[in-house]
Amino acid sequence: MNILQELNKEQQAAVTHENGPLLIVAGAGTGKTKSIVSRIAWLVENKKAEINEILALTYTDKAANEMIERIDLLMPYGYGEHWISTFHSFCDKILKKHIVELGLGTNYKLFTETDCWILLRQNIDKLNLDYFRSNSNPTRFFQDLLKYFSRCQDEGIFPEKYLHYAENLTLDSDNIEFVSGINWQNIDNEQKKEIRSVEIKKQKELAGAYYAYKNILRENGALDFADLVSLTYKLFQKSPFLLTKYRQQFKYILVDEFQDTNFLQYQLIKLLSEPQNNLTVVGDDDQSIYKFRGASISNIMQFMDDFPQAKSVVLTENYRSGQNILDFAYKFIAQNNPNRLEIKLGLNKKLLSRCEEKGEVNCLNFADGYDEANNVIKKIIELREMENPSWSDFAILFRAKSSADFFIQALNFAGVPYQFLAESGLYNQRAIMDLLCYFDLLGNYHDSVAMYQILSWSIFNIEQEQIIKICQIAKQKSLSLYEAGQQAAAINGINQETSKQLNILFSYLQKHAVLAKKEKPFAIFLRILHETGYLAYLNKNIDREKKQALHYLEQFGQKIKNFEQNNKTAYINDFVKIIKMEMEAGESGPISFDPEIGPDMVKIMTVHSAKGLEFQNVFIVNMVDRKFPSDNRTEAIDMPEVFIKEKSDSKNAHIEEERRLFYVAATRAKKRLFLTWAKNYNSEREKKPSKFLLEAGFSSFEQAEVKSDKFFFDFQTEKSSKDNYDLPEKFSISDIILYEKCPQRYKFAKILKIPTFGHGSLSFGTTIHETLKQFVFEYESDKAEQTDIFGGMKQENKPDLKRLREIYENNWLDDWYRNKEEKQQYHENGLKLLKNFYEDFLRQKPKIKFLEYPFRWKIGSYQFTGRIDRIDEVNDSFVIIDYKTGQTKTELNAEDKRQLLFYQIVAEESLKFKLEKLVYYYLESGEKTEFIGQTKDKEKLKERLLDVIAQIKNNCFEPKASEFNCQYCDYANICEHKKL
Repeated sequence: MNILQELNKEQQAAVTHENGPLLIVAGAGTGKTKSIVSRIAWLVENKKAEINEILALTYTDKAANEMIERIDLLMPYGYGEHWISTFHSFCDKILKKHIVELGLGTNYKLFTETDCWILLRQNIDKLNLDYFRSNSNPTRFFQDLLKYFSRCQDEGIFPEKYLHYAENLTLDSDNIEFVSGINWQNIDNEQKKEIRSVEIKKQKELAGAYYAYKNILRENGALDFADLVSLTYKLFQKSPFLLTKYRQQFKYILVDEFQDTNFLQYQLIKLLSEPQNNLTVVGDDDQSIYKFRGASISNIMQFMDDFPQAKSVVLTENYRSGQNILDFAYKFIAQNNPNRLEIKLGLNKKLLSRCEEKGEVNCLNFADGYDEANNVIKKIIELREMENPSWSDFAILFRAKSSADFFIQALNFAGVPYQFLAESGLYNQRAIMDLLCYFDLLGNYHDSVAMYQILSWSIFNIEQEQIIKICQIAKQKSLSLYEAGQQAAAINGINQETSKQLNILFSYLQKHAVLAKKEKPFAIFLRILHETGYLAYLNKNIDREKKQALHYLEQFGQKIKNFEQNNKTAYINDFVKIIKMEMEAGESGPISFDPEIGPDMVKIMTVHSAKGLEFQNVFIVNMVDRKFPSDNRTEAIDMPEVFIKEKSDSKNAHIEEERRLFYVAATRAKKRLFLTWAKNYNSEREKKPSKFLLEAGFSSFEQAEVKSDKFFFDFQTEKSSKDNYDLPEKFSISDIILYEKCPQRYKFAKILKIPTFGHGSLSFGTTIHETLKQFVFEYESDKAEQTDIFGGMKQENKPDLKRLREIYENNWLDDWYRNKEEKQQYHENGLKLLKNFYEDFLRQKPKIKFLEYPFRWKIGSYQFTGRIDRIDEVNDSFVIIDYKTGQTKTELNAEDKRQLLFYQIVAEESLKFKLEKLVYYYLESGEKTEFIGQTKDKEKLKERLLDVIAQIKNNCFEPKASEFNCQYCDYANICEHKKL
């Protein structure tokens, strides 16, 4: 493939840059990601570096994955280990290997901000807070403190340095830099002393709390996200050997979204890139919108000062938007001059469209918020009927998620499908509130608020009037709802069906309350969903609301699993306590969305969420004073000026950031951009149009006003009768096998992602695979003599059978065994299995080429991903080995061979390996079954893969019900087609 063929002149210049620093200024829609991945492919193709000698960093997992996918397209024959990731993932990978050099363990836990808040709450006395402790609410300042500590690390201010600084503060006039914004000339000496005394106390308290917080984290074997970068930076400063090792490995470093990096991230990549400085940074100062997350726009503004010999390339050919939209956006953002890279470096950043459409920019105003929402949805429907685009070609963007309410009402009323990417949080969704209330009742039947929620569940079919009668009796007799419900049969007006349903509910509660003291939280979660009929109800006559509920339950189940991993001996009541502390901390539970995949829906999101996306038609709504631009919110805790690296000369830094945010919103539009506002949003005071509209040249609004019926639409849009599922874009061979067994089961597992019970055999298989992976990795790592960090020779220290057993015990999963006897039997079998494996391993002494080898492989336009257990090198060819913990099969039929045959195709076509054989290694017996696939077998399998994918894409999920299939199906209890 000719990598340069589809690139314009400027992109080619960026891609083919030889050595030394390079700044790529990439405006919106100019193909910056394409330029980065093309540069990586060009460096590899021209033998400048191997793929693992190139470090490519970006800001989000989504952006990193996009890079990897595009690399797959440019390098279709595969490649080895890559270093393409986010900053945090890169640092996590380095620390997992070398954090022992800092005196910390490699099995650290990574805590979210909410995890850290809970940790502070549990250790509040160790913080020695006074100024930052409220008597009425001791945790009031926790979030502010955590943000402040994180910002300190972003600025490279570590706890020890802060302590030293605070301890040396005095009342004399030479130490006043920690108090900013005060004109000292008009203050007498006594006032100065009083101000400084208070500020010194604050700084010493902050320094002590910061130091204590980090110690508390370490005592709990945890890091926060800011630690990842700061400890990696410390590691390289402390160990010249490791710094030299990685400098030699990473011949080229590329950083995407450079304007979003913080001070310490920039220092880290500068440190790594020396002395060759083959550092390429790509960004756009006009799209720097993450100051609130620590991003430092000064990094991109300062790059040419730090590297005066650097070459710069400006990408101005836009492949997204019409010229009218680009001209509008450029004229607007120019009001940030002279504080823009264009002025500072004398560049021309005016974007030139390469699209046929000229683009439209419209400004509309309305009487009130109802009119605005009504007419925006009306315009969407009108354009869709006129041009027949997808619903996903429309986006409604707003500055803050609280502005979405009117639009969601209008969309619901009009029957327009939508995806709200700023929903209020997982814990506020009905399905999750239902589960949390049920969890509460397991510890206390007399929680009447929780009981009322459960009595209202549709699955129990208790009429609202009956519930009200029970509530009245409970209040009258001072009983809990549970106690009143137990007396329901004697209550006048309570019918027989209600009494029956109450007995069913109470029997579930009593059963699950007993099990909750013995079983793990995820098992209780599944029992409730399956045994009460909650999942069966959601799966019957499934609609948008029920699909959303299943989506939330899947994410909540993952939350419970993560809790279990970090709390091995905890039960459901411990989980509930953590959730309540999270809520107390202001956490409502993140909801994961990917706006670029999924059902065809109008996208509703904040402007920040829209960064990196594009749509045919964009509506920026609520363009009124104090909404967009928003009011300036200062930091709750001011940082001493001596610590601040980014000192802006601009007095309008907030407005300039808001202008950049508006610029990002405007440049999401490909064909049409609508700016809308209303004079009233349910308030007495009339709203003024945003100053941004005036800056954009809209000076008169009277003629643009459109009136409409305040009660929304009097019509419904046409609704599709066909199921609108979020179909996958990537597949695995196990997906294909699952679909062929039963398409309905595949839908439950992979499309709806309904959580289900596990099996002891699966827990055992995972334990064995993880054990062997770690053991072989350690064996291979220590097989050859290596230099230590001081340059000496490290003696061979091969892991023995004792170490293998230690790894086994550390990786042992206790989950899903039916009883203690079954678990004990599996455990003993595992010890025998590992002994046989170890003896065979020493006898064979295999030359292992790859372990747990990750791959991506394309067939047609579809991508497959997966991992191969082991690839051994034998003479001039390779052997693929797949571990099996099940029963030995000496004779394999076509179905048995399918998985290894698939791996053969991947290895031969993508990795260009010459394979000698494929091996199923049956670990329990120690026997191996070998074969090699023939051309006709491989072609037949490819046809099957494409055929199955086509059926999935056509929403073909017909059940294959049979006694055998349904007997072993995890979803039999919610499937209306089951045959048992």
